[in-house]
Amino acid sequence: MFESVGSLTGSPWIYAMIALSVLLDVFLPVLPSGVLVIAAATAAAAGTGAATDAVPVPHEVPSILALIASAAAASVLGDLVAYRLAWLGGERLDRAISRSRRLTTAQERLGHALARGGGALVILARFAPAGRSVVSLGAGAAHRRARDFLPWSALAGLSWAAYSVALGYYGAQWLGATWLATGVSLAALFGAGAGAAYVMRRQPRPGVDGEAVTP
Repeated sequence: MFESVGSLTGSPWIYAMIALSVLLDVFLPVLPSGVLVIAAATAAAAGTGAATDAVPVPHEVPSILALIASAAAASVLGDLVAYRLAWLGGERLDRAISRSRRLTTAQERLGHALARGGGALVILARFAPAGRSVVSLGAGAAHRRARDFLPWSALAGLSWAAYSVALGYYGAQWLGATWLATGVSLAALFGAGAGAAYVMRRQPRPGVDGEAVTP
């Protein structure tokens, strides 16, 4: 599998590609940032001899710690950009959010979670499809304090990056640097996303008097 991407995974540019993909997928959730992170981690496992594989790998392989750091930093930066743009969006963005039940609900739940001093919703949203976009934009549009949102965004980005890299690395260790290992790792990533989306839908919403109500 690495014959087609060997030159990329063997180059320092892999970190820039991952960072750019992760940064932009807060606005374009269709970008395959998770796929790229897993592929690079699989290449790292193969190149360091941690995996048994029958395909050629580049002599220079990505660093696991650098992969996690670049993906996590880009995740937080993307969240911050979306947060600030939504903060400055004004009435037009507020009207757009009010027309979207999904965005309105996420905004209410996020505000309730942060008001209670917890940010599990921010971490869950990082794994759910498009959840990161909804939460970052919702936090900015609602003018939530940066000090309440960004620490949880950092923890969410680090958790997602470490989980994605671990999937690629240990998948290659256990199954070899093959398409099967990549497929299993991606299935685990998408499975985590589906699980996070389900849990987010089941989270209680704050009621009119501040009490939680279940949708």
